[in-house]
Amino acid sequence: MSVDRLRAATEATRYQKKWFLDVARRAREGEPIAFVNADAPHEILRALDIPYVVTQWWSSIIAAKRMSPAALERVAAAGLPDFSVQYDAIPLGEQDLPADDRPWGGLPQPTFAIAERSGDVTQKIFEQWGERDGTETFLLSRTGADPAPPRWWELVPRRWEEAFGSARIDLLENEIGELTAWLEERTGRVLDRGRLARILDLGNEQAEWNRRTRDLIAEARPTPVTVNDTMPAVMVPQWHRGSEWAVGAARSLYENVAERVERGDAVCRDEKLRLMWVGRGLWSDLDMYRRFQDEFGAVFVWSMYLAIAADGYARYGDDPMRTLAARFVGITDQLYVPPWSNEWYVKEALAHGIDGVVHLVADDTPGAGLISEALEKEGIPVLEIRANNADQRSSSAARIPERITDFLRTRVSARG
Repeated sequence: MSVDRLRAATEATRYQKKWFLDVARRAREGEPIAFVNADAPHEILRALDIPYVVTQWWSSIIAAKRMSPAALERVAAAGLPDFSVQYDAIPLGEQDLPADDRPWGGLPQPTFAIAERSGDVTQKIFEQWGERDGTETFLLSRTGADPAPPRWWELVPRRWEEAFGSARIDLLENEIGELTAWLEERTGRVLDRGRLARILDLGNEQAEWNRRTRDLIAEARPTPVTVNDTMPAVMVPQWHRGSEWAVGAARSLYENVAERVERGDAVCRDEKLRLMWVGRGLWSDLDMYRRFQDEFGAVFVWSMYLAIAADGYARYGDDPMRTLAARFVGITDQLYVPPWSNEWYVKEALAHGIDGVVHLVADDTPGAGLISEALEKEGIPVLEIRANNADQRSSSAARIPERITDFLRTRVSARG
């Protein structure tokens, strides 16, 4: 027996379209909007009432509409590389597509482009935004952890000074202060620290609901919900983090999953194998995650989106600017940089009873081999696939479904 689409996922995608259309209208009426990458401190923009769109979020929608190849053609036509960090680059090309080819008519050019320097390519992409008339760019520093604390997920909510080190937080806190002054000067608005503190509180509440949902799914046998439903049900609210709507959406997701667990619902009644998808979501082909249920009884039960929402974002503190810096200073470490990342993925794999891992490796994700090696050392077979999740050209060339089928036949099924 299969289950219907998750109500929280349907509601999130419906809200998402309505929100984008409203932001586009506000921008066309002259309001400033911002494009930011996922590692930038969004809460400052929310506190200043500046609508923002995360480039990875917009790229996922462009990819889902199968328009990423056309967008990347525009990137190449401008004389820029179209084969690296496509997740950040796709919105740049999408701006130049005909209106009829753009998702929901597209978004007007942003007033601000804000990013953490996650790497040389990301910095160059955001500098390209700043070369367009009407857009200014602000870049924040990226720092690294040394030493890395064990079991970081137990430290980061409240003992974040110990987890990340005060020097790193000092630097980002100062830069967030500079960003705030830069935005205040250009918009004439003034940051209300009380409002920022409330936004951080709502973000923590959202993370706590996500943690409960993650723990439910980890314990449930059989799996009550598909990852192609949890991905949008978590990520649309994530990009609205710190809003009342996002907290309600996270609570609704938990309640939907709890109802299914209570009823004994199953994505695949004959579940035999539990799979983990390490890496970014394959937005252009979310149905792919369900293709292995009938033949192999293999169910993708885990993606990083719900898991990092559960473990990675909650921060409690008295000073909102410093607490915000603590929220963002180590996000890349948590997801991608060993030993932060590999220890966490192993913890999650064991908690979810994972039988096999598909690891999608992009060109800008450091330490991928060490993550795979750590999982293999625990006796969990890993299939590494090198492709970009939002670039349909890249994912098609990688023959992802065919390679997963072979992986299940030769390594995962044989293991059981």
